Amino acid sequence: MNAPKLLSETFSINHRINLYLLESIAEAGLKDTSASKGRNVGEQFAHIHNVRLMWLKAASPELLTGIDKIEKEDALNKKKLIKGLEESAKAMNHLLDISESTGKIKGFKPHATAFLGYILSHEAHHRGQIILSLKQNNHMVDKKTQFGIWEWGVR
Repeated sequence: MNAPKLLSETFSINHRINLYLLESIAEAGLKDTSASKGRNVGEQFAHIHNVRLMWLKAASPELLTGIDKIEKEDALNKKKLIKGLEESAKAMNHLLDISESTGKIKGFKPHATAFLGYILSHEAHHRGQIILSLKQNNHMVDKKTQFGIWEWGVR
């Protein structure tokens, strides 16, 4: 029996939480920005995807085959966001699976577990910005979703 791939399994939960949040947002909410400006909600999700690609390019560029950056003009298209996030998550899982044996991610110090922590922190930060932007624009996600993003044991 193979040992569980804990890094990629943990990343997968995080990814499903991102999709859970995205799927709960009405199309109109993708245009919302925070009171302090910056990226709109759709651009936040595109940024999550694009940062994954940045790390894949540095650590294992062969995993980028067939995966495109999400450009600003596509950030309001929920189907494109979901497709891109699914593709980049699959590649990130592969990278993390490879790193289980070496404990390393090329271009990142100190080790693969810290890299996972970094990625999870980055994506959670943007989920918070997304939820705040929605709230400030009267498109608050429902209570089920607000609590659901913390239900890692069932996502």
